[in-house]
Amino acid sequence: MSLDVAQRVRYERNLLIPGWGEAGQARLAAARVLIVGLGGLGSPAAQYLAAAGVGALGLLDSDAVELSNLQRQVVHTTNSIGVDKPQSAAAALGGLNPNVRTECLPRRLTAENAADVVSSFDVIVEAADNFETKFLINDVCLNLRKPFATAGALAVSGQAMFVVPGKTPCMRCLLPEIPRNVPTTGELGILGTVPGILGSIEAMEVIRWIAGLWTALENGYGRLHVLDGERMRLRTIQVSRRVDCRCAGGWDE
Repeated sequence: MSLDVAQRVRYERNLLIPGWGEAGQARLAAARVLIVGLGGLGSPAAQYLAAAGVGALGLLDSDAVELSNLQRQVVHTTNSIGVDKPQSAAAALGGLNPNVRTECLPRRLTAENAADVVSSFDVIVEAADNFETKFLINDVCLNLRKPFATAGALAVSGQAMFVVPGKTPCMRCLLPEIPRNVPTTGELGILGTVPGILGSIEAMEVIRWIAGLWTALENGYGRLHVLDGERMRLRTIQVSRRVDCRCAGGWDE
């Protein structure tokens, strides 16, 4: 990739990062990233990925923008109420960086369509609001060997993790089965800055992976970033793969 004058100015602060250069920017421009969920987590992830210069963003969500979303879903505006979230996000991201191609996918991710949808992208951002979709993404990405960022937030806390099939733990290494009877943001609320922080961490992990700055830990360990908003603490916990995990445990390095 050869940057034109405007691109050099736009991405100047990226290019100055040690180890980045035009090669790192070219990797971003060539990448295709799918964002599943354009709510509190997906909004900041989409904005930062677009601003950084990711070449193509798939925007998947089956919902339309509602007034109650705007407290935390910052890619949308009051004028977007009633508009499909992918369309709303695409308009905002196009204004932020016209170099980025967006693909609107106004649908649910299901067991029937997940493999077809995910297979055409390089990296996935899991930003769904339910465990069924989160675990579906986990399983499909592992089967297709697609790296993905995953996160969850509730009230004033949450966590984020980046999964590289065969090298890090997956979601099922931490939670073997889909949790049941878990409170929702409709019951316990959500402070808008919490998914903002965690969605930004998801974007950071994806950018590091694409640009070639991501490094694996030894012995198959992974990093779980845990945010405690009440005490204003962000910790990174080293987590390991379960040898009996049906998704990742026995895979070759």
